[in-house]
Amino acid sequence: MSKQGTKKGNILGFAVGAIAFALTFYGVQQFFKPDLEKELKEVAVEINKQSPMQVDASTRLDSASSVGKTNVVYYYTLVEMERSEVNLDTVNKYVRPGIIENVKTHPDLKYFRDNNITLDYNYYDKNGEFITEISVTPDLYKS
Repeated sequence: MSKQGTKKGNILGFAVGAIAFALTFYGVQQFFKPDLEKELKEVAVEINKQSPMQVDASTRLDSASSVGKTNVVYYYTLVEMERSEVNLDTVNKYVRPGIIENVKTHPDLKYFRDNNITLDYNYYDKNGEFITEISVTPDLYKS
């Protein structure tokens, strides 16, 4: 075989090897890629196993759920308040920024930050009436 034929064989072998490597690498990445929707469902199941859970004197975490690959929803009850007693301006001025800061910094929420998960906090009064939702999106906790 000539030197030119050997060169072409080497180049062809290298190209085929590189393509095979790329396809194998991609296939392994896809195979071992976590199923985000399944993982979020599992997070909700684990939270629900521990619920209801008293968070503080006036707040109880009742349950959680997941929505596809993008959202985790927490359901809270303000156990000592009725809807009419809640000042939404105060919630938006003081509670909302605290929740956003918690999502930005709490080590247990890193997984959600790394995967751009929106965290929705739904609040209900002691009678089960909806009060408000605080939605913490990736643009809020990554800014």
